[in-house]
Amino acid sequence: MKHLQNDMDQLHRHVMDMTSMVEQMIDQATRALAERREEWAEQVVAADAEVDDAEVRIEEECLKILALHQPVAADLRRIATVLKVNGDLERIADLAVSIAQRAQAIADYPEFPIPDRLDRMVALASQMVRGAMDAFVSLDSASARRILRIDDDVDEHNRELIVELQAIMQQEPDLVPPALHCFSATRHIERIADHATNIAED
Repeated sequence: MKHLQNDMDQLHRHVMDMTSMVEQMIDQATRALAERREEWAEQVVAADAEVDDAEVRIEEECLKILALHQPVAADLRRIATVLKVNGDLERIADLAVSIAQRAQAIADYPEFPIPDRLDRMVALASQMVRGAMDAFVSLDSASARRILRIDDDVDEHNRELIVELQAIMQQEPDLVPPALHCFSATRHIERIADHATNIAED
């Protein structure tokens, strides 16, 4: 039983390390987008391999615990949840890379105005990821339900950003390419919120 607990504690630490990496990637990617900092975008793209390695290591740890300890009840459910959360975190990292790539493309258009609403949408999505992982760690179902409600706000920001970007494209055809990149970035942010919702539901 003690060996199982030690392995579970180590698994938990690795999941939280991965969470920190993913949160940093979201922050850097979205700041690269808002502030046109290509060096931050490059760092996000480079960090993706490290997250991929972490995902593989965590999955292997889960399988090792299942094989060695044959956990039941709460421990079994916890490991099953870690496997799902692990996948969601890896996909969030992939979305952060996609945002960073959109930021690199938009950097070529210094005249394109990044909508102010994007910052608020990013803040909400980041809050959801952090809150979902905190709820997971503390097994706090009430906090998890609050995260689910924030997703509606993210969706509303997404809809309003689409309207704003459509207006930019209609008024200034020269800005259609960066507006489309920005549109893609907002969709990626909305998908990050969806994965945070998955974690909260788990």
